[in-house]
Amino acid sequence: MPRKARNLQVGEIYHVMNRGVEKRNIYLRNQDYCRFILGLEFFNRENIHTDLWKIIGGIGADPTSVRLLRERQRVSDPLMELMAFTLMPNHFHLIVREIVAGGTAEFMKRMGGYSTYFNSQHERVGSLFQNRYKSVEIRTTEQAIATFVYVHTNHVALVEKGWGDFEVKNPKKALSFLNDYRWSSYRDYVGEPRYPEVTDRSFYHKLIGGQQKCRELVEAWVRGKAGSAGGLADAALE
Repeated sequence: MPRKARNLQVGEIYHVMNRGVEKRNIYLRNQDYCRFILGLEFFNRENIHTDLWKIIGGIGADPTSVRLLRERQRVSDPLMELMAFTLMPNHFHLIVREIVAGGTAEFMKRMGGYSTYFNSQHERVGSLFQNRYKSVEIRTTEQAIATFVYVHTNHVALVEKGWGDFEVKNPKKALSFLNDYRWSSYRDYVGEPRYPEVTDRSFYHKLIGGQQKCRELVEAWVRGKAGSAGGLADAALE
């Protein structure tokens, strides 16, 4: 029986996520994270340049090739608005806005090529992801803010095992890990750009109040404001 088509509404914002089959890791080395992030940037164009598959289809891309490809891709319109992301060892989170009908679905279809890359690199066969990606519509300002914080603090769970229960034993260590983590858009939001071409940060900067306010909001959650954090997390996952 055919699967039901996605019905994302143009103009609406969604929290998109997926994880590895059997919760297995989908990134095993830095190159894998980099390859996925290259896909986030370059697959989000209506027309894919012919050099794209050659440049990122294998083991990655050298800086010169990426720069040239970036210049060529700019003439093409984006499929959707990628607002934020975080990659975890066995799953990923995105915040997206649908800007053309079917744009996010087409983008995620293209991102499926990561599975082919991963299987080739790590000598495996079969499905890499457990199912189709999940998308949750963000309906309110409160939910938009909650999702932003949830996505950008998700990786703190790697060093704080009680994170899911809103317990932070070592806030200093957690904040240091948060700021040093390489595989998210957080540093782009707080004025320490790592992947500035990948995300459009205008919506959240306007909503939250700029780079410093984004930092303050995220760090406040980490410092253990358990009551507020709990409510925000629940809203983010509704």
